[in-house]
Amino acid sequence: MASIANLLRGRDREFFDLFERAGANIVRAAELLDEMLARYPETADLADDIRACEHDGDRITHEVIQRLNHTFVTPIDREDILQLSSALDDIVDYTEEVADYLGLYRIEAPMAQAQRLAGVLRLATHQIAAAMPLIRELKDPGDHMVEVHRLENEGDRMVRDAIASLFETGIDPMVVIRWKDIFERLENAIDSTKRAAFILEGIVIKHA
Repeated sequence: MASIANLLRGRDREFFDLFERAGANIVRAAELLDEMLARYPETADLADDIRACEHDGDRITHEVIQRLNHTFVTPIDREDILQLSSALDDIVDYTEEVADYLGLYRIEAPMAQAQRLAGVLRLATHQIAAAMPLIRELKDPGDHMVEVHRLENEGDRMVRDAIASLFETGIDPMVVIRWKDIFERLENAIDSTKRAAFILEGIVIKHA
């Protein structure tokens, strides 16, 4: 027979609805950035769509916090809800910063390394989004999380190689500064998918 606590935990499932919305939002932002970098600068106007995703992410985070403030018993730990919401929001924030910096720094053409990193980010967000329905039922998202970790390691290697390439002889120091900033924000976005994966894994372990 289910305990009273478990029954109460089952009442408010809207947190999972919000997480699935956030998962769809990170995928959309990453896909837009991937498309933007594939054909930049012709696709520069996609920055507005990515900015809209960032605003959507903020709204979802606000809804999560508002719901926490009005919910006595939550389906998973409050700390996990806050941390997961923050990690998902960070993914979109860093993605939006990349798009913003492309315009701010007046980038004329994308570097191939940035295009590949955007592809890694897109794949990682798909894995996180695919794990969200599993968390609703507290099922193990292990395969998705393993892939996120693999992609994050691949991204780290690609960022190191990309930054090293900036210091080759003859490259304008201002170009180095601009692209180093962009690479670091791509890395931060990918790292945030790994952070989200760790939180998701922890949620399942706690409720196993």
